[in-house]
Amino acid sequence: MSSNLQRYLQAKDLPPLRYSNRTIAKGDALRDAGAVPEEEFGALVQKSDVIFTMISTDDVLKDLLETAAATRISLEGKIFVDTSTIHPDTSEWAARHLKDHGATFIAAPVFGASPVAAAGNLIFAMAGPTGAVERVRPLIMDVMGRSIIDMGEDVRKSSLLKISGNILVISFMEVIAEAQVFAEVVGVGTQQMEDFIGNMFGPVLQSYSRRITSGAYAPPIDTAPGFAAALACKDMKHALSIADSSNARLCTLETASKRLNTAREYAGENLDSSAIYGIARLEAGLSFWSANSRQGNESLT
Repeated sequence: MSSNLQRYLQAKDLPPLRYSNRTIAKGDALRDAGAVPEEEFGALVQKSDVIFTMISTDDVLKDLLETAAATRISLEGKIFVDTSTIHPDTSEWAARHLKDHGATFIAAPVFGASPVAAAGNLIFAMAGPTGAVERVRPLIMDVMGRSIIDMGEDVRKSSLLKISGNILVISFMEVIAEAQVFAEVVGVGTQQMEDFIGNMFGPVLQSYSRRITSGAYAPPIDTAPGFAAALACKDMKHALSIADSSNARLCTLETASKRLNTAREYAGENLDSSAIYGIARLEAGLSFWSANSRQGNESLT
């Protein structure tokens, strides 16, 4: 996302992107592309009019916004665009907190895996003041994303749509994991099942299956997972708590959450969200590990 934005700014002869990260070295490729690193988030905010954030948990976003507001920097007129998956209560808090300091908050969670982000084809679900949304639209359309879903001015709605979308994504993964375990134990064959999924349901669901059959559900210790199990569990916790407060049941998600948390206990944190599959294998009398996955509990030693 950041690389695509930097290329856009450079092509338009605009000031370069400024970036910050807890591990600043992760932005070396951005720096080499002409972006400017800022060790402190406060310095980045001071020098920027529009600030995009992509964070791992709600608490991290709150800490960043409280840090920005606690400095002597004026936030008047600045626009903060959060592209993370956060609880709607957090979005509402952020909008209110920033408004008190003269700034604007846009909730803009994104849909799409890393390859989709690299291609600039993410889907943005955007909510916030209309004027601010229109101001940042040129930085998103055909730059970081292929489409924007307009969720109005209520920032809670964007967060709710993102969580709703993740209910589908994780539920698809749960069902595919079960089907693939079934295919293995009855002798149908996992490759044949994957071919069927692709032919019947298309490349997206086939790619979910491939994360299972390729062993990417439990990658090598020195390889980061595509969508970390811990983040998926956080997202499921949000969805399940909201469903509970609304008297709704998410039965498939309940199963997925239990299995994925069990996988983390069994094999450590370097797991993809598709590690649901490993526990489904165990429950069927198979090994957690497949022939293509990382073998053994190295992360626990």
